[in-house]
Amino acid sequence: MSTMPSRSLKGDLRDLALVAGGAIPGALLRWQLEADLVANMLGCLLLGVVLAQASRRKKLMLWAGIGFCGALTTFSTWMLDLVRALLAGKPGDGALLLLASLAGGVALVALGHSIGMLLNPRKRDRAAMPKNQ
Repeated sequence: MSTMPSRSLKGDLRDLALVAGGAIPGALLRWQLEADLVANMLGCLLLGVVLAQASRRKKLMLWAGIGFCGALTTFSTWMLDLVRALLAGKPGDGALLLLASLAGGVALVALGHSIGMLLNPRKRDRAAMPKNQ
């Protein structure tokens, strides 16, 4: 009987370490920002950049996309802020936060992806090549 972890367990532990390694600095940055909407929007922008880079780079997606951006942004705090606005009798503030978060988040992921494509020479060069007709 072998005491070595199986190959899939080793891979799972490596993946977990990558996610955890990205989550720590992401959480620390969120803590320093002290503004949930700013943290969430910054995370959306960065996630777009990562998506443009990480199509075949699993380690980058695990570390930066899931770990860092996942810890920088939080759905639970966003929901808590919405409920607090409603409980405070400010449904307009809650609706504004909801709209700004959704529309702003999607727009910033798209912007980040565009920036990421510019930063990725292989994808940038491929997009600039004329297509054969």
